[in-house]
Formats: sequence, structure tokens, C-alpha cells
Amino acid sequence: MQRATKIIATLGPASEKPDVLRDMIRAGLNVVRLNFSHGTVADHRARYDLVRQISKELDREVGIMADLQGPKIRVGKFANGKVILQEGARFILDVNCELGNEERVGLDYKNLPNDVQAGDRLLLNDGLIVLVVDQVKGGEIYTRVESGGPLSNNKGINRAGGGLTAPALTEKDIADLDAAISMGVDFLAISFPKDGADMAYARQLADAASAKHGKGKARLIAKVERAEAIVTEALQSIIDESDGIMVARGDLAIEVGNPAVPALQKRMIRMALDANKFTITATQMMESMITAPVPTRAEVSDVANAVLDGTDAVMLSAESATGQFPVKTIEQMAAICIEAEKSEVVHLDTDFLDQRFERIDQAIALGALFTAHHLNATAIAALTDSGSTPIWMSRHNIRVPIFALTSRVETQRALSTYRNVRPFSIGKGADRESALIQVEERLKKLGVVKSGDTIVLTIGEPMDQPGGTNTLKIIKVR
Repeated sequence: MQRATKIIATLGPASEKPDVLRDMIRAGLNVVRLNFSHGTVADHRARYDLVRQISKELDREVGIMADLQGPKIRVGKFANGKVILQEGARFILDVNCELGNEERVGLDYKNLPNDVQAGDRLLLNDGLIVLVVDQVKGGEIYTRVESGGPLSNNKGINRAGGGLTAPALTEKDIADLDAAISMGVDFLAISFPKDGADMAYARQLADAASAKHGKGKARLIAKVERAEAIVTEALQSIIDESDGIMVARGDLAIEVGNPAVPALQKRMIRMALDANKFTITATQMMESMITAPVPTRAEVSDVANAVLDGTDAVMLSAESATGQFPVKTIEQMAAICIEAEKSEVVHLDTDFLDQRFERIDQAIALGALFTAHHLNATAIAALTDSGSTPIWMSRHNIRVPIFALTSRVETQRALSTYRNVRPFSIGKGADRESALIQVEERLKKLGVVKSGDTIVLTIGEPMDQPGGTNTLKIIKVR
């Protein structure tokens, strides 16, 4: 209950057993990620059903994210499964090659020869292998091995500096998007968007799928991992067209170089906060815990720095999907987040100096923060239908926990990514007075407040009107 930063974990062979998932949720898991780069739709549907089953059993709503593969450009297969590329050797990327060898390999992206030219550097296998393009002839890219090593089937290819023309949504992604919406996922992560137009297209597809399947609208997450996407104008357009962004440091680091990523992470998080959007920081956060029961000190610092940067959530990939210690990893990550949050500085007074309110619910939300801070309140409670009010609140650091109480399960799940927001259910159709009693009793039962404590509460009158929060009330717990 003390942790503000949310934890996202990828479900996979190591974590899809009911007992393991149950323990992960108890350890602090807030959102489950279904990685559509691996497995079948049937696999993901089974995992989706399992998450909903265990969440219901534990009476704790967990958000579910479908992470689409995107245009991952890969080499083809080798006759012997892999080759060893020697530094200085010549190697050909050939769109017409069926089975590769030490001299050449095929490509799954047939347009790559049109996207590169002599002098370009191609990074394979997460940047471990570097090829320099000598020339392009038809469907063949002739290269020299600058940095060699083992290269096996289906390893990814990036172009240093970006510039590949592959669309953000492939045919597979469009089919997976439809399947994910039909399940009822809460979040859709779009890989490799270049600009806001890619996200706008994804939203059109998602909205159409929601209408087709009679499901609620999923929140869209833009995975920022292309060099083109970090140009300020493009990044701002991506943020504007998304509900949140993911600082996807893997492919981004390959395209822009590792040294550039820490500063980019801080800039992206700051821009998203300014636009009232949530952020997820991902990739290799606790990588060593795939095989070790404790993280390295560098990983501890990495997670803590993401928290101090203001990220809403930190994400696990292979650590929870295939690692040996998925539950311990979440426990360790939660402990790091809590310690980092203790050193956060609250700047509410200066935050509000130049603040202009565009909506009534925004004014009430920020007024509640200011009041709770100066009255040293124990908790903030927001009775909400759409979740807008607690979202406004979550954009500012405050050491007072924010409890979002809603009758809509979709809102509970949507709020699972927002920093310092604890979503809980409240009975449907409650009138104002009974709702206030429910809030006080629920927070007492959770052990959050006791007699004599102060709760700052926001509510809309009349209730159950989306965006209708218009009242701030201060409650002294009986």
C-alpha cells in the first residue's frame, strides 16, 4: 500500500502457472504484459483468462497490456542454425536467400535494400554484431563485418540512426490488435511509431475493434524506440495521440547509441508528465535476476533513477517471462521503488504557480492535492467514474496516497498504470451520503486511516457523470 510506482511484468512460461501468478500479484504486480512477439493468440487468450480468474480470486484488479510486435526486421534462417561472423569478413543480406550460410542470409523485410546505402551501419542481434554497407545491388546488400560474433536464426536488424520505412503496424499487428481487443485488454502497446499519425491510425483500428466486439476502449501506449520518434516535434505528436508512452530502451539504444538513452529517458518522462500522460520505463531493469536471486547494484540504481525521474511504472520482460525468480524479482523491484520514493521532493507550491485550469475537475483535483499537502492529510479519496480526477492528481509528487473509488471495473483497471493511484471498487448506484460512508469504512478496513485522521475527498454532484467532479470535501475520520 505504501508504493506509488507501479510494476508491470511479462507473463510467460515461468509465470503462467496459477500459484506463481497469484504470488506475483501478492508481491505487488499491477499490470500483466502479454508479449505478442511470442506465442499464439490462443496462448495469450489463455493467459488473459488466467489473470482475470486470479484477480477475481484475490479481489485485486490487475491491468492487462497487449504488446504488439511491430515491424521487427530480422534475418532469415541458417542451414545450420547459426554462423560465426569474423571481423573484416564480407557478408551479404539477400532478400532471395532461403537458407543462410557463412556468406549470406535472407531477410524477412524485403524492402530493406531500398532503405540503406553505402556507409550505413546495420546492427544485428541487439547491436552485438555491426555490419557496414559497402554497396546495394538489387535485392542484395553487400556488407563488411565491423564487429563479429555468432549470428543465429531470426535475429533483429536495426539501422544506426534509424530511417527504416517499415510501417508501425504490420498485417500481423492488425490481426493481433483485433484479437487483443476481443479479449478485453486494458492497454495496447504500439511498437516503433514514427510520429503521431502512426498512433492515430492505431487508435482508429482499436476503436473500430472495440465497436465490433462490444468491448471498452483500450488505452494506447506508444513504445518510443525509433530515432525518428525522439525528434521533439515527432515525440510531442506521439505523446499527444497516446494515453501513455513506454521508454523502450532496447531498440532505442541500438538506433541512437547507449550513451544517449539516460538523458532521453528523462526528457521523455518530463514531456509526458507535462501532457498529463503516463510513462513506463522498460528493458533490462532487473536483467541479472533471470538467473540470480538478487539484482546487481547497477540495476538497483537504474530502477531507483527511473522512479526519481518520475516514471509511473517500471517493467519486467524476460525476468518474469522466462526467469528463475519471477516473484522475488517483483519483491525486489517493489522494495527499490519504496526506498527511492522516500527521497522524492514535493514541489506542489511551485508546481502550481503558473498552473492554468482548463476544466472544473482539473481545478478540484489540484485543489485537493494542495489541501492534502498543507493539512498533512492521511489520504486523498476520489470518487470517480472515468478516472480523470485521480489522473490529474497523479501528475504531481505528493506523499499522500490517492485512492480512486469507482463502480466501473474498467476504470479500476485503466488506473493500474498511474503513479500513486490505488483504485478500488465502490457499490453501484450509491447516493452521496452512503458513498461517503463507504469511502471512510473502506479506508479504515484497509488500515489506511484511523479515528482522528483527515481525508481530503473529491466527488461530483450529481454522481456518476464522467468528468463531473465539482466538489472538494474534508473529512475527519470518526
